[in-house]
Amino acid sequence: MDAASVQDLLGFAHDLADAAALVTLRHFRTGIAAEDKGAVDGSRYDPVTEADRGAEDAIRALIVRHHPSHGIMGEEHGTQAGQSDLQWVIDPIDGTRAFITGMPLWGTLIALNRGGQPFLGIMDQPFLRERFAGTPQGAWANGRPIRTRACATLPDAALMTTDPTLFRGAELEAFQQVRGACRLTRYGGDCYAYCLLAAGHIDLVVEAGLQAYDVQALIPIVEGAGGRMTDWRGGSAAAGGRVVAAGDPRLHAEVLRILSAVP
Repeated sequence: MDAASVQDLLGFAHDLADAAALVTLRHFRTGIAAEDKGAVDGSRYDPVTEADRGAEDAIRALIVRHHPSHGIMGEEHGTQAGQSDLQWVIDPIDGTRAFITGMPLWGTLIALNRGGQPFLGIMDQPFLRERFAGTPQGAWANGRPIRTRACATLPDAALMTTDPTLFRGAELEAFQQVRGACRLTRYGGDCYAYCLLAAGHIDLVVEAGLQAYDVQALIPIVEGAGGRMTDWRGGSAAAGGRVVAAGDPRLHAEVLRILSAVP
């Protein structure tokens, strides 16, 4: 796909983010009720709100109207097959736990992939009026180019992860080994952490148990800014699962030597 076509689709993705923001901002910090999606199978607390569902509805309606041949995958309403090899991947509110507790560390994630590999991504945080975007041509925050920062080794690195309870068994041991070697660790970032990495404020994000809609929008942002984002064995992160993002390829390689040993 040529650069002009990518830019046209990126413009449409910005329209999708605008439509979602009209829904999410109407509900943020209002004491909105949350349903526990995890309660059915006894898994960990997994909240969903009217804002999640309404924002995804708004995004889907625009895609169906303007690009009816495109496929859609969304966290709240599942997968809708398309007639082309292009698929939109949506997480209307990544970080619903933050959303329902009034913390502005959530975001709307919108990706477009071809053959399962994302080439365009947006993370929109409308309450803070921050929007991050990435394509093969680069990455931007509110339209300004962003770059990751140099950090070659773990002792110099600032690490973020959403929640250490995401890790199990050998995963947790590997994460603790990485965390113990880092200069600084912070928790609770959700999608916002990856954008802080892309903008050069932190150096490393390590997570597990993710879904495709949690990561696909973030891959073009991190990599467009000069970073690397893969699974724990160095392969594509597009399907989710165990994910590592690093601002410096040298740091990414060092961390993979630890994480890739996990069965």
